[in-house]
Amino acid sequence: MAKAIFYFFFSTLITWWFIAESPLYTSMGQRLLSCGIAGAKWAIQIAAALLLLGANKWTFIKNIGRACLIGSLILLPYAALSQFWGINGQSFFLGSLVLSVATMIVLYAIGTKHAGAKMGWWLFWLLCLAVAVTLQLTVVFHVL
Repeated sequence: MAKAIFYFFFSTLITWWFIAESPLYTSMGQRLLSCGIAGAKWAIQIAAALLLLGANKWTFIKNIGRACLIGSLILLPYAALSQFWGINGQSFFLGSLVLSVATMIVLYAIGTKHAGAKMGWWLFWLLCLAVAVTLQLTVVFHVL
């Protein structure tokens, strides 16, 4: 349980730094909404695991927390280069985000399997991810 808390706590800090450094967000409200949407998909998974998974729920939560943290660590170069050297182009932002999400997709599947959970958990997370991306594009950035 402690590892899971550690993973999600540091992932949240890194994700916030990534969002805070991006010039694509024009207001604090946008930043908070974006971070909230990102966190909600994980909170839904954690709540579902606590309610629906049996003995291996903490293994599952720890594994998905690790996937979340590793995905967030991929965002660190963007955040650091943006804050300290002003390197924060839109392509760098989007590339970091895509690489992070792709990595989390793979690691979530591996973590699900290693926890002995059904792959339906991974599919449910993919659904949550699709909803989160749609909300980011519509509510936060007004692209769609």
